[in-house]
This record gives sequence, C-alpha cells and structure tokens, in this order.
Amino acid sequence: MALRASQSVESKNKLSSTLRNWLPILHSSLGDLEAAMSPFVEGNPLIEVTSGYEENFEKRLPKKILYGDGVKNSQSEQIEALTIGHKSLYDILDEQIDGSLFPTPISKEIARAVMENLDENGFFEGNLEELCKKIGVSEEEFEKVRKRFAYLEPVGIAAKDVKECFLFQLGEAKISDKAYDLAVRIIENLEEIHSFGKEEAFEEALKVIQSFRNPPAIEYFEDSKQIICDLMIYFNEEGGIEVRINDAFYPSIHINMEYGVEHEYVTAKIKEAKSLVDALDMRRATLYKVGLMIVEYQYEFFTGGAIKPLTLKTLADEFGHNPSTISRAIANKYIACERGVFAMKEFFTTAIDEDVSNAAIKEYLCSIVKAEAQNKPLSDMKLLDMIQEKFKVTMVRRTIAKYRKQLNIAGSSERKKLYFLGVG
Repeated sequence: MALRASQSVESKNKLSSTLRNWLPILHSSLGDLEAAMSPFVEGNPLIEVTSGYEENFEKRLPKKILYGDGVKNSQSEQIEALTIGHKSLYDILDEQIDGSLFPTPISKEIARAVMENLDENGFFEGNLEELCKKIGVSEEEFEKVRKRFAYLEPVGIAAKDVKECFLFQLGEAKISDKAYDLAVRIIENLEEIHSFGKEEAFEEALKVIQSFRNPPAIEYFEDSKQIICDLMIYFNEEGGIEVRINDAFYPSIHINMEYGVEHEYVTAKIKEAKSLVDALDMRRATLYKVGLMIVEYQYEFFTGGAIKPLTLKTLADEFGHNPSTISRAIANKYIACERGVFAMKEFFTTAIDEDVSNAAIKEYLCSIVKAEAQNKPLSDMKLLDMIQEKFKVTMVRRTIAKYRKQLNIAGSSERKKLYFLGVG
C-alpha cells in the first residue's frame, strides 16, 4: 500500500514538472521555441540541443503545399512565406535609435517609448500625458523627440495621423520650393483638395503626395507573414486529408546518460532533461490535436469554402482547459495548406448567428470596398444594408465601423480623398 502511494506521488510530481515546462513551451511560437527552452537547458550539463534550422527547408515541405493552389505565386515565395522573416520594423528602428539623432539617455528613453507605442500600421497611439509622467519630461520635450522620427526609415513612421505622416515624408521628398509650399497646404487641408487644382505647381505637388506610403509601415506587412508553420494540412494522393506537425523545425534534445558519476545532482538533472523532452512531446501532441479539430470543424475551408463559426470555448471544452490557456496556445501559431498560410486563430471566430461568422462578414466587407466606385465610396449605412441583405442577419452601423477599423479601411469621405490622391 505504501509502495503504491509512493509511486502515485512520484508520478504526480513528474506530471507537474512536465506541465510547468509545457505551458511556456506550448505558448511560444515555433520560431521562439529554442528561446523558450533556454531556462530549462541552462545550467543542465546533461542536455545537448541541436537547432532545427540546419537543413534545407524546401525538402521538408509536402509537394501538395509547395506546388498546390496556394495564394503564393511561385515556389520561392511559398518557401519564403513558411520560413523566418527578415528584420522586423522594431529591429530597424532600434538600430536607428542608437544613432546621433538621440544622443542623450533621456532622448533614447523617449524614442523607445515612442517605438513601443506604435500601432500595427506604424502610427503613434500612445497616451502623451501618461508617457510624459512616467518618463518625467514635459509634453513639449517628448514631442520634440518624437518628431525626430521624421528622419528615420521608414519615413513617416511614428506620425500621429495621415496628415502628419505625409508631412514627415514631404520633408524627405525631391520637390521644388513652390510645389513644396503648395503640398504643405494640400496636406493640411485634404478635405479641400479640389480647391487647389488650378494652382501652378499642383501637378508636381500631387505627384509627390501620390508617392507617399500610407500607412507608414506598409512595407513591413509582408515580413510579418514570413513565419514558421507549426502544422501542415493537405490532401494526399488518395484524396484523404493529412495533418502533419512541422517536426523538422523542432530542436533535438540529447541526454547524456553516461555521465559517469552516480550522484543526487546528476539524477536530478536527468529527471529535468526527461521532463523537457516530455514537454516537447506534449506540445506536438496538443497542436496535432488542435489541427485535427480544425480539420473536423473547418473541413469545407480546405476544399475552397469559407471559415465557419467556431469558438475557443469549443476547443477548450475538448481539452479540459480554460479558454484563456487555449487562446495563448494558438497565438503566434500558423498552418500551411494548399490555400496558403493562415494564423491558427483565424479558424476560431465569433459567430454573428448560427451559420455566419464575423470572418465571412469581414471578407465580404473587404470585397465590396475594393469594388466600389472611387468617385462615390459606400457609406457605412450602405455597407450595412448590403451585408444584411447578403447574409440575412441583423446588425448595427457601429459594428460595420468597428470592422472597418479592424481591417484598416478608412471612412467613405476619407477614402474619397485618398482615391483622388492615388494612395488609398
């Protein structure tokens, strides 16, 4: 009886140790997996880790994904989309912050605060009052440093809005003095752009403005997609659908079992190493099961259909975990399939009703805005009417406005101005 109790406690302790390792390893992306393992590897002389990035990536991809009807246009683009990206926007900015534009410790601190408060489009969205209070500077001093970002790459970064973004870019543009002065007036009065049409330098000013980036971080959008996929889902030669873990990118762990010393310390380190191996196996098993569930619930998507409503709670109930744990587990995880590369979270949507997901609504919203007449963009009310008619659902206008903002689609009046400028 005592022996059985002892074995039960030992088994429970092993499981607890594995779970402690498993959660941070599960939550990390495949690209960050080795970094997530570092705390468990450091200080353990019995563990040898071999990186998973040493072989030719092309050889690892199933042909159905590599040559299938994906969204990429070439084999090289397919491979690029599934591998590690180039330097991120924040890497580029961080390197420039160490330059001569920010020579003092306080200017560097302000610059990093600006960088940390950029939205996904590259605009500054920080609370100026709170940041100044935290750093201990005046708003005037903070703004003086923020506006130095006008001299950084990409030009236009850290502006507060489109107008300031254009002014930042205008300062770096090749333009005559007369056209420059007119361009400033046009940018500051975008809503009155038609009133400048007869001025002498209008064509030159307009041509320069049309060359500006909008939004400022647009060239980095593609880099954000250059990731490493955890799962590959594709149809095999027999017509069956397969789910495959991207095993080749997992780091390999070798445990030195022949350390040559019988000691309590060595025994403990061997147990820690085995627990880490178990945690990696649990990560594979968990994500594989998520992949199987995605195939089960979203099968039509992989055959060309739309994503169906599927909540995180459904997945959490299946696993017996809290939805917040599952949310972190699928964050920064990607799936490669014949239709392209997709974030795992895209397969979990909030249902508008039993048969319609907000992902389908957003996809349709994008399509009708792309096809709209540029001289007469659709209002939110018109967009609402079209969506309700197509999907037979009841919604309110503010939901359309919210979806527009999430999709980085401007309002109808601003779209009209941007269309005229050729930057919409």
